[in-house]
Amino acid sequence: MKVLIIDDEEDTRQICSMSLGLIGGDEVLEAASGKEGLEVAADQKPDVIILDLMMPEMDGAETLQRLRQNPATAAIPVIFLTVRGMFSEFERLKSLGALAVLTKPFDPTLLSIQIQGILNAAKA
Repeated sequence: MKVLIIDDEEDTRQICSMSLGLIGGDEVLEAASGKEGLEVAADQKPDVIILDLMMPEMDGAETLQRLRQNPATAAIPVIFLTVRGMFSEFERLKSLGALAVLTKPFDPTLLSIQIQGILNAAKA
Protein backbone atom coordinates (compact mmCIF):
# COMPACT_ATOMS: atom_id res chain seq x y z
CA MET A 1 0.00 0.00 0.00
CA LYS A 2 1.26 3.50 -0.85
CA VAL A 3 0.68 5.97 2.01
CA LEU A 4 1.20 9.74 1.90
CA ILE A 5 1.82 11.45 5.25
CA ILE A 6 1.10 15.19 5.25
CA ASP A 7 2.30 16.75 8.51
CA ASP A 8 4.33 19.85 9.28
CA GLU A 9 6.09 18.15 12.21
CA GLU A 10 9.14 16.20 11.07
CA ASP A 11 9.08 13.97 14.18
CA THR A 12 5.52 12.85 13.45
CA ARG A 13 6.34 12.16 9.80
CA GLN A 14 9.38 10.10 10.81
CA ILE A 15 7.48 8.04 13.39
CA CYS A 16 4.61 7.42 10.95
CA SER A 17 7.04 6.60 8.16
CA MET A 18 9.00 4.11 10.26
CA SER A 19 5.82 2.58 11.64
CA LEU A 20 4.16 2.15 8.27
CA GLY A 21 7.30 1.28 6.31
CA LEU A 22 9.15 -1.00 8.71
CA ILE A 23 6.27 -2.55 10.63
CA GLY A 24 3.50 -2.36 8.04
CA GLY A 25 5.61 -2.91 4.93
CA ASP A 26 3.97 0.05 3.22
CA GLU A 27 5.53 2.41 0.68
CA VAL A 28 5.61 5.79 2.41
CA LEU A 29 5.64 9.26 0.88
CA GLU A 30 6.00 12.44 2.95
CA ALA A 31 4.97 16.07 2.61
CA ALA A 32 5.73 18.84 5.11
CA SER A 33 2.80 21.13 4.19
CA GLY A 34 -0.66 21.07 2.71
CA LYS A 35 0.61 22.66 -0.51
CA GLU A 36 3.38 20.07 -0.89
CA GLY A 37 0.90 17.32 -0.02
CA LEU A 38 -1.46 18.39 -2.82
CA GLU A 39 1.41 18.17 -5.32
CA VAL A 40 2.67 14.78 -4.10
CA ALA A 41 -0.87 13.35 -4.02
CA ALA A 42 -1.61 14.45 -7.59
CA ASP A 43 1.74 13.16 -8.84
CA GLN A 44 2.04 9.88 -6.91
CA LYS A 45 -1.64 8.82 -6.44
CA PRO A 46 -1.27 7.21 -2.99
CA ASP A 47 -3.73 4.58 -1.76
CA VAL A 48 -4.42 6.61 1.39
CA ILE A 49 -3.43 9.96 2.88
CA ILE A 50 -2.66 10.51 6.57
CA LEU A 51 -3.30 14.21 7.14
CA ASP A 52 -2.49 16.46 10.09
CA LEU A 53 -5.23 18.91 11.03
CA MET A 54 -3.21 21.74 12.53
CA MET A 55 -0.63 23.06 10.07
CA PRO A 56 0.50 26.61 9.21
CA GLU A 57 -0.61 28.33 6.00
CA MET A 58 -3.01 25.62 4.82
CA ASP A 59 -4.56 23.49 7.56
CA GLY A 60 -5.73 19.92 7.12
CA ALA A 61 -9.38 20.82 6.53
CA GLU A 62 -8.46 23.16 3.66
CA THR A 63 -6.03 20.59 2.28
CA LEU A 64 -8.80 17.97 2.28
CA GLN A 65 -11.19 20.35 0.51
CA ARG A 66 -8.59 21.01 -2.19
CA LEU A 67 -7.87 17.29 -2.57
CA ARG A 68 -11.60 16.71 -3.13
CA GLN A 69 -11.76 19.51 -5.76
CA ASN A 70 -9.03 17.94 -7.93
CA PRO A 71 -10.31 15.02 -10.06
CA ALA A 72 -6.86 13.38 -9.78
CA THR A 73 -7.06 13.22 -5.96
CA ALA A 74 -10.79 13.40 -5.22
CA ALA A 75 -11.22 9.67 -4.54
CA ILE A 76 -8.11 9.11 -2.40
CA PRO A 77 -9.15 8.09 1.13
CA VAL A 78 -8.03 10.53 3.84
CA ILE A 79 -7.52 9.78 7.53
CA PHE A 80 -6.78 12.65 9.88
CA LEU A 81 -4.12 12.32 12.55
CA THR A 82 -4.42 15.08 15.12
CA VAL A 83 -3.90 16.00 18.75
CA ARG A 84 -7.39 17.43 18.95
CA GLY A 85 -9.77 15.27 20.90
CA MET A 86 -13.12 16.99 20.50
CA PHE A 87 -15.90 14.75 19.20
CA SER A 88 -17.55 17.65 17.33
CA GLU A 89 -14.33 18.25 15.42
CA PHE A 90 -14.21 14.58 14.41
CA GLU A 91 -17.73 14.78 13.03
CA ARG A 92 -16.94 17.99 11.10
CA LEU A 93 -13.87 16.37 9.50
CA LYS A 94 -15.85 13.30 8.54
CA SER A 95 -18.51 15.54 6.99
CA LEU A 96 -15.75 17.07 4.84
CA GLY A 97 -14.96 13.60 3.49
CA ALA A 98 -12.41 12.11 5.89
CA LEU A 99 -12.77 8.38 6.56
CA ALA A 100 -11.68 8.62 10.18
CA VAL A 101 -9.75 10.63 12.73
CA LEU A 102 -6.88 9.08 14.68
CA THR A 103 -5.45 10.92 17.66
CA LYS A 104 -1.87 11.71 18.65
CA PRO A 105 -0.13 10.20 20.45
CA PHE A 106 -0.65 6.92 18.62
CA ASP A 107 0.84 3.47 19.03
CA PRO A 108 3.40 3.08 16.20
CA THR A 109 3.13 -0.71 16.36
CA LEU A 110 -0.60 -0.53 15.58
CA LEU A 111 -0.79 2.34 13.06
CA SER A 112 -0.64 0.21 9.90
CA ILE A 113 -3.25 -2.21 11.30
CA GLN A 114 -5.53 0.69 12.28
CA ILE A 115 -5.28 2.27 8.82
CA GLN A 116 -5.94 -1.05 7.08
CA GLY A 117 -8.95 -1.64 9.36
CA ILE A 118 -10.40 1.79 8.48
CA LEU A 119 -9.89 1.19 4.76
CA ASN A 120 -11.46 -2.28 4.95
CA ALA A 121 -14.46 -0.93 6.88
CA ALA A 122 -14.94 1.79 4.25
CA LYS A 123 -15.00 -0.83 1.47
CA ALA A 124 -17.56 -3.00 3.28
